Amino acid sequence: MDKIIILDFGGQYCHLISRRIRDLGVLSEVVGADILAEKIKKDKTIKGIILSGGARSVYDLDPIKFDESILDLGIPVLGICYGHQLIAHARGGKVLAGKSGEYGLADLQIIKPAGLFACIGAKTPVWMNHRDIVESLPAGFFAAAKTKHAAVAAFANPKEKIFGVQFHPEVSHTPAGQKMLKNFVITQCGAKKYAIGKALAKVIIEETKATLGESRAVVGLSGGVDSSVAAALVGRAIGKNLTAVYVDTGLMREGETDFIKRAFAKQVNLKIVNAQTIFFAALKGITDPEQKRKIIGKLFVDVFYEHAKMAQADYLVQGTIYSDRIESGLTANSANIKSHHNVGGLPKDLKLKLYEPLRDLYKDEVRSLAKEIGLPQEITDRQVFPGPGLAIRIIGEVTPERAVIVRQAHKIIEEELVKTKYWKQIWMSFAVLLPIKSVGIQGDERSYKYPIVLRIIESRDAMTANFSRIPYPLLEKISGRITNEIKEVNRVVYDISNKPPATMEWE
Repeated sequence: MDKIIILDFGGQYCHLISRRIRDLGVLSEVVGADILAEKIKKDKTIKGIILSGGARSVYDLDPIKFDESILDLGIPVLGICYGHQLIAHARGGKVLAGKSGEYGLADLQIIKPAGLFACIGAKTPVWMNHRDIVESLPAGFFAAAKTKHAAVAAFANPKEKIFGVQFHPEVSHTPAGQKMLKNFVITQCGAKKYAIGKALAKVIIEETKATLGESRAVVGLSGGVDSSVAAALVGRAIGKNLTAVYVDTGLMREGETDFIKRAFAKQVNLKIVNAQTIFFAALKGITDPEQKRKIIGKLFVDVFYEHAKMAQADYLVQGTIYSDRIESGLTANSANIKSHHNVGGLPKDLKLKLYEPLRDLYKDEVRSLAKEIGLPQEITDRQVFPGPGLAIRIIGEVTPERAVIVRQAHKIIEEELVKTKYWKQIWMSFAVLLPIKSVGIQGDERSYKYPIVLRIIESRDAMTANFSRIPYPLLEKISGRITNEIKEVNRVVYDISNKPPATMEWE
């Protein structure tokens, strides 16, 4: 199948480029910037090459290794930001440090309305993030667009099908960016479009077979869409060599264990582990959210390792997705926002080889993939649930009693929302239990009980999110049920924070 490769020079938007190409119905793959031209030449499925952005300068004393002969393969190339400068420099052009940087929105004036800019218009806003600029172009290249601060904001060499843009077409702030990428991927590269769900499933299954071979593996199954898709695809690849382990931590949704039995008992070799006692014991007295996540991550691995030994497994399979990795600080230029238990929470001395088949996908892509491979609707349409479970929705110490409160509130919230038109547009809806109490009046008597925070958010890919503008009567109904049915609660508040500055979960 045709694909586009993206050379990763450390830019924060590198994987977003890959995502945008998949949105066009074409497979994409992020590879190291030091990939050799000879390797690319051997892969006949590669129809185009994109050089990503990055914070480096082409004049750095320790430049990122780049095989310049890639530009001579005859495969169409697009350079973005640093990649744009690198192409010009490699072919003999001149790159200078700009007198003033260009950051944020800029007006792009199209000089040559062809190639990348076919059907774009004479002027369009673009998102800039650079200081160095291309001052003069190599032979055979011409300026295709400019801005106030960059005379060469884009260039082209139509004969060799080499293009460069100083701005970022992959971000939403560049409205015509997806059209530009389409002009490159479909028109210039001639890449064939596929039913992307089927194509991704095929690629992941083939990769799994090649990676795991005849090895045995265990997969951590939580019932969420990520782990379910990972289990289903790896199961199709290695069959009986996969054991799915579901750990009942006592921090799961209402009725979760019974749901897992119904949904997966006939699909995979399923092992259910009742580990409530050890999880609550390990979390006793712990209030720091990072400690909670790491403790839970270690306990999960301990349980998996025990069952891996029984299954004689070499691999631990996880449903880690891209947003998990970037928030855990495991991608280039990403900060550690919070350790996802299946990423940053894993111990350094992990005794199993780790395999993450969904590592480069976003949540909505995984959900679409789940539907494509025929998982039941009760899984494909499930809301996102965090790996550490209710532990990170209990602010402060985690106890069995507090877990019951949050679990009951969560159930009420979902029961009320699922009956409304808002359900399908909601990404997550849940309750957060605060470690404080407030005064209330219940039954004409003074009460002193816990408050619950109601969090309802909408998102596309988990990278950003907005609080949901649920009507007050619906919020009031949810609040009334929580305070009436949960005796330990007398107050409900609604979280109207977006991501950023907040995160989706409180911890």
